Amino acid sequence: MKIKDRITIEKNDADQRLDKFLVSWIEKKEGVVDDFSRGDLIRAVKKQQILINGKKTKPSHILKEGEVVSVEIEKVSDAVLPNEKIELNVVYEDEDIIVIDKQAGLCVHPSNSNDDSTLVSGLVVLYPEIVGVGDDSFQSNLRPGIVHRLDRDTSGVMIVARNQKAFDELKRKFQSREIQKTYQTIVFGHLEKKKIIVSSPIAKATNYKRQVIATKKTKTKTRDAVTEFNVIKEYDKYSVVEAKPKTGRMHQIRVHLLSVGNPIVGDKLYKKKEFLTEEFLGSKRQLLHACEIEFELFGKAHKFSSQIPFDFVEFLELIKN
Repeated sequence: MKIKDRITIEKNDADQRLDKFLVSWIEKKEGVVDDFSRGDLIRAVKKQQILINGKKTKPSHILKEGEVVSVEIEKVSDAVLPNEKIELNVVYEDEDIIVIDKQAGLCVHPSNSNDDSTLVSGLVVLYPEIVGVGDDSFQSNLRPGIVHRLDRDTSGVMIVARNQKAFDELKRKFQSREIQKTYQTIVFGHLEKKKIIVSSPIAKATNYKRQVIATKKTKTKTRDAVTEFNVIKEYDKYSVVEAKPKTGRMHQIRVHLLSVGNPIVGDKLYKKKEFLTEEFLGSKRQLLHACEIEFELFGKAHKFSSQIPFDFVEFLELIKN
């Protein structure tokens, strides 16, 4: 994909960093908002694919009114690399779907064609027919069959489309909220009520390294996000909580729990200062697990579950003592 453009800086865009301006600019480009990351744009500046008044510049350059930003960037996408060494726990398959019980620590898909350490690298070995299954967005061939994702350190059940018909239908069902996902997590402290619904829009932080609860002052694109939380059991300093996301935003459960003051145990990105001295009791990742997914596809009802992993059980045994 190639983009070529010339932008004259207006008064309301002046006095901001070039890299932040470029992120805002790319978000307004129809069809490519998810194709170029902030890192891609910074690299383009350093490669002199983005110039100011025809001259080399830096990502930290402070823009001035009347300056001309010249953009000529290209991003090339290749096919995912297969890797037969990737361990996959396949719990179900038919002609339309594959159901995986994903282990913590495994990324779902690569961000570039040189990475063969992800779930899809293993999938294309066992199910080569998924290659090419997807939408027409940029780099979709690096995530064949993937209709939803789990964070690298989130474990549990997820579905993969085996053909284009199933992919299109599952994507539609996710968008229309016809697929019910249930997670279990362990959080710091006790929720205000046994059942709460958090309906807070989410946006990218200005440093683009995490998600935040959007406010009127949020400069990045905001997306509606709704999660239902139910307390399963409370301990002295911790709670076991069931989470049912009604929308599918990145890091949604983690951000919403932080927003109500109960971050997930082991979450090194979404945390509160008062819990920084708390020991994770051996937890090496955020204790978040996708324990169930339920949906109907082509007239057939499906419900798949994943047992609570060992590190959850081990943590609960420790806090009982």
